[in-house]
Amino acid sequence: MMGGKLGEHVVLELDRFLPYRLSVLSNRISQDIARLYGERFGLNITEWRILAVLGRYPDLSAGEVAERTAMDKVAISRAVATLLKDGRLKRRTHADDRRRSVLALSAKGCRIYDQVAPLALQLERELLSTLDADERHWLERILGKLEAAEIAHSR
Repeated sequence: MMGGKLGEHVVLELDRFLPYRLSVLSNRISQDIARLYGERFGLNITEWRILAVLGRYPDLSAGEVAERTAMDKVAISRAVATLLKDGRLKRRTHADDRRRSVLALSAKGCRIYDQVAPLALQLERELLSTLDADERHWLERILGKLEAAEIAHSR
């Protein structure tokens, strides 16, 4: 039973609770990918996510990176500072809004991205290979619906 009672308390059966399951799975997959780049490039998960987002969507502010990753702005800010100091990111003033600064991968950041992204994609292919075509289709559809429902709920 999903929400049974234990004495005076409602029992939250974590093994069946969707947010918990998704979080644990996401953390495990992120840790698997982190093994691919952690030692080799000295990156942590937050730093890699920033590089991944900026590799796909250059010229975002740190706040926009935080929005895209749904990560804490303070953690993003710290990681951005490290990546800037290490020469993996560059910051410039936005062309249309001089008050706004945007981030992009530096040449060093691009080299890292170009090495790690294929490894991450290969891991994804391996995970998805356990599903048949119909299951992959339904997974995409279900994730899309859950994402849309969460966005609607958070407004």
